[in-house]
Amino acid sequence: MFDNEIGQDIILIIRMLISCILGIAIGFERNNRAKEAGVRTHCIVACASAMMMIISKYGFEDLLEFETAADVRLDPSRMAQGIVTGVGFIGAGIIYVQRSDI
Repeated sequence: MFDNEIGQDIILIIRMLISCILGIAIGFERNNRAKEAGVRTHCIVACASAMMMIISKYGFEDLLEFETAADVRLDPSRMAQGIVTGVGFIGAGIIYVQRSDI
């Protein structure tokens, strides 16, 4: 059982690292095109989104182990909806500047 928990933790860490690397890649691409949001911003958004999805999917599994909570149902898609909304606000907050016009 202990090895299974370690294996699951390693998989979650790998998922976080992949999201960090992909966020950095998007940040470099945006930085090369001289856009406002850069490497740090995209890395933080990617890592926070991945962490929130991991928490929403695996963070409350202990509630399902109790017999009294047999009718408890978890919905990880609710957290995904919040993340999509948050990223949408970030995208909507970008100010387009072209030839000193906003």
